[in-house]
Amino acid sequence: MTKGHFDLIRRSAGLFDRLIVAVAGVSPKPTRLFGIEERLAMVRECLEEEGLANVSVEPLDCLLVAFCRKKGVRAVVRGLRAYSDFEYEFQMALTNRQLAPEVETLFLMPSEEHSYITASTVREVARYGGETAHFVPGPVERHLREYLARHPEQRISGGTGGNAGAFDR
Repeated sequence: MTKGHFDLIRRSAGLFDRLIVAVAGVSPKPTRLFGIEERLAMVRECLEEEGLANVSVEPLDCLLVAFCRKKGVRAVVRGLRAYSDFEYEFQMALTNRQLAPEVETLFLMPSEEHSYITASTVREVARYGGETAHFVPGPVERHLREYLARHPEQRISGGTGGNAGAFDR
C-alpha cells in the first residue's frame, strides 16, 4: 500500500459512515511481495496508527460486485492517478454496473504529492536498496525492510541506497 492508496482511504473515511478496504487475495500481478495475510495486517496497522475507527479491512476473494452484495455495500471508491488509469477503471466500472446496477463506482484522485507513486515503483526502489519512506506509510516500510532481510535474493545488486545517479563514471 502506497501513501496514495492511504490518502484515498483517509479521505473516503471522511465521506462515509463505514468504509471497508477490500484487499484482493488473488491477482494477475505476479510481482506481489506479500501474501494476503501480511497485506491485510499492513493495512490494519496503518489504520490503527491513523485512528480511523470507521474503516475495516477484509480479504476480497470473489468478484467485487459479489463482495458488495454480501456486505451491503452501495458504493465503490476507486483511485485515478493519471489518464492512463482511466481506461481500465472505466471498463471495470461499466462491467460492474452491468453485473450489479445497484452498486455505484466513485472515482477519487489522490493528492498531488502522491499522484505519481505506484506499487511497482516502490518495489523497485526497495529492491535496489533505496529509501521508501516518502512513498509508503511507516508500517508498510517496516514490512518491506523485514521482507527484504528475510529474502535477500529479492534484492537487486548495484543499488546504492544513496544519491549516486546513472551519470556516475
